[in-house]
Amino acid sequence: MTVVRSKPSTATASSSGSSSFLPPPINKIEDTGLSPLWLQDLALKILYFQGYISGFKVAEEMTLPFAGVVDQILEALKREKFVEVKSSQQIGLGEGSYQYAITGAGIARAREALERSQYAGPAPVPLKTYNNSILKQSRGRTIITNQSLHQALSTLTLNERTFQRIGPAVNSGTSIFLYGPPGNGKTSIARSVGNMILKENMYIPYAIYVDGQVVKLYDSVNHQLAREENVSAGTGTVRSGARRDTRWVRIRRPFIVVGGELNMAGLDLVFDDTNKYYEAPFQVKANGGIFLIDDFGRQQVRPRDLLNRWIVPLENRIDYLTLHTGRKVEVPFDVMVVFSTNLPPKDLVDEAFLRRLRHKIEIGDPSYEDYREIFKRVASSKGITYSDQGLAYLLQEWYIKRGRKLRASHPRDLCDQIIDISRFLSMDPTMSRDLLDRAAESYFVEI
Repeated sequence: MTVVRSKPSTATASSSGSSSFLPPPINKIEDTGLSPLWLQDLALKILYFQGYISGFKVAEEMTLPFAGVVDQILEALKREKFVEVKSSQQIGLGEGSYQYAITGAGIARAREALERSQYAGPAPVPLKTYNNSILKQSRGRTIITNQSLHQALSTLTLNERTFQRIGPAVNSGTSIFLYGPPGNGKTSIARSVGNMILKENMYIPYAIYVDGQVVKLYDSVNHQLAREENVSAGTGTVRSGARRDTRWVRIRRPFIVVGGELNMAGLDLVFDDTNKYYEAPFQVKANGGIFLIDDFGRQQVRPRDLLNRWIVPLENRIDYLTLHTGRKVEVPFDVMVVFSTNLPPKDLVDEAFLRRLRHKIEIGDPSYEDYREIFKRVASSKGITYSDQGLAYLLQEWYIKRGRKLRASHPRDLCDQIIDISRFLSMDPTMSRDLLDRAAESYFVEI
């Protein structure tokens, strides 16, 4: 067994994916790709919910520019007597500071619109525009080297055989199947890989427009906002004052994790019967990044059914989603899918599906040498005085005599137990026999 340690290196992961995409600015209603009537309904719903608000506030809620777009929408609604100006006292400059209110006729039209959909947020982006943006921002083929992978996994202790299989799997950019006993770092490996290859940012729209329906895409839980940069569209160069379509938000490339809660419904468009709009499925939210299916095999659906759902996307890099009307829509599948399981592969999948998963990597139990290295690192990081004698005692009494398998997570958990106990006893945390026995008694359960 060889312990993977941090090595000095200037090598970094690189990708052929483009990071120069910038949503072009909106100058007129036609640039939105949405019909004027649909945008009028959206403005009325916002006014219906919020009462008196300024033109600038309406524009902010719709994430559209006031000049040339929202001003035209409000002007059309005024002509039809759906809205009225309640106050022309200018708090700021221009007509955007006027206070607008919805009229009785506007309320009636807003309620009709709300019957179709309760959505009253940022104006969506047409599906075709979204699809093109994902293709332009594709991660491309990731290229990492032996040295850069050593850096990325420097906090983990892996045997060299496992390490040498992770690199090619990441470079494939497709799918990875991690399997082995629990507590040996499968999730940590996936996260470390994500931190290495998902350094670029990307743009996604707040919502997508599909056949008159809205699909919410941006998710503050699963998407992390990135610092805005001024990038010149088409050239990729940074410049001051670059304008863009504000219906889009800049995020870090996503790393989305789901576990036992995943079901088949979560992999298709989820229609909210009350609010009458859709939520994008996990794999669409993960576009441009990584989708980790943790604890695979413990979901509420059969593993075979779940895997069959992935056959077409994994092979063709295209996914098909179904509207509640039955119509199917096509979206890009630019996702690295990582399956992580504690269960034996033979109990989950057949040989035919395993062929479709290009890289299968077993993450096994650490050796005694690896376990010692992990314990030393953890003890040092947590301020516990390390002792080879103490570790030898722990291994003999709590592993060898009891036939217990080593797990890479045990040192961290046992050290946490030692800290908790030493604080209670008002003593320094050490690897004494007494503290080790107390920690092990509290932590291990005979099954």
